[in-house]
Amino acid sequence: MATVLITGASRGIGRATAIAFAKAGWDLLLIARDEEGLKSLIDELSEVGSSIHYSLIDLSKPEKISSGIDELLSKGLVPSVLINNAGVAWTGDLLEMPLESWQWIFQMNLTSIFQICSKVIPCMRANGGLVINVSSHASRNAFPQWGAYCVTKAALASFTKCLAEEERKYSIRACTLTLGSVNSTIWDTETVQSSFNRDEMLQVEQVANELIHLAHQPSTQIIEDLTLMPSIGAF
Repeated sequence: MATVLITGASRGIGRATAIAFAKAGWDLLLIARDEEGLKSLIDELSEVGSSIHYSLIDLSKPEKISSGIDELLSKGLVPSVLINNAGVAWTGDLLEMPLESWQWIFQMNLTSIFQICSKVIPCMRANGGLVINVSSHASRNAFPQWGAYCVTKAALASFTKCLAEEERKYSIRACTLTLGSVNSTIWDTETVQSSFNRDEMLQVEQVANELIHLAHQPSTQIIEDLTLMPSIGAF
């Protein structure tokens, strides 16, 4: 079986993606900070037959990431696909944003991904593999009240391109899945204030299907970026 490592796996896109990959016959390495959510997911997948391991890591705490990844990789599975899905948002006037909130969103949406890649990719190099960074159309557009989110996703898109260039010699491919609005748990967080119609958004299962599609590409090709938008357009 192939192995996939998924961050933010306890809810939303991450949970739907874990379910989709398990049902497709993949082994799972899961990262989240919500142990109850992870255990619920594992219970749901108990009869699928996949090997599933998890590590509780709060990605907002950079000092916790290295040891958490070491613990997860000590289980004996080496991922052939790494999906950096975990992310956060903050809404409000850009220049009124507290510095600690700015640093938090950059840690979650960019720096933690750098940290994870720095630990995981060296283990993948012997056999090659694929890194999928979940991004947003906010990486290409400016949305009022979403400035910091836009900046982090633009930086993530650039990071992914640089990563792909440097890791090509090791047969590591890197790409982005660029998403429009998704009906996920991000809209329920305290740092996001919105009144959008979530029924018109993409559903997490649709996103999971596209992640499976990217993961199943042959090693001789790469979809550098796949953009998935609700048919209604941008919110």
